[in-house]
Amino acid sequence: MPKADLPAVYRDYIACLNAQDWPILENFVQEDVSHNGRRIGIAGYRAMLEKDFQDIPDLHFSILLLISDPPCIACRLGFDCTPKGEFLGLPVNGRKVSFAENVFYEFQQGKIAQVWSVIDKVAIEAQLQPHSATK
Repeated sequence: MPKADLPAVYRDYIACLNAQDWPILENFVQEDVSHNGRRIGIAGYRAMLEKDFQDIPDLHFSILLLISDPPCIACRLGFDCTPKGEFLGLPVNGRKVSFAENVFYEFQQGKIAQVWSVIDKVAIEAQLQPHSATK
């Protein structure tokens, strides 16, 4: 895939996620996709995303930084959302939190084949800490 096309494909993929247009997810993701080293297939990938939107109704993927070096994309995604209950094992319980996710994607035949993702859990933990009262 030409270098100029990969960012456009990725932006279309993010638009698909934000629209929760699951029937077209297969246009962007390989049938045997892996996530963080574990092969989950497109059905598992879709189920993971659907659960994310169920747990976080106002979930929206915002591209903060996008680097393309075919066949790979590196992206820093930003989130400002309100998880309903626990998120990453943290008791968010309807509080608004902001955090970033650093994600690397490997494309094969124009579709995502591998995803490596790290969420900035420390940023969420800091927002959940009670503020110190000043005397």
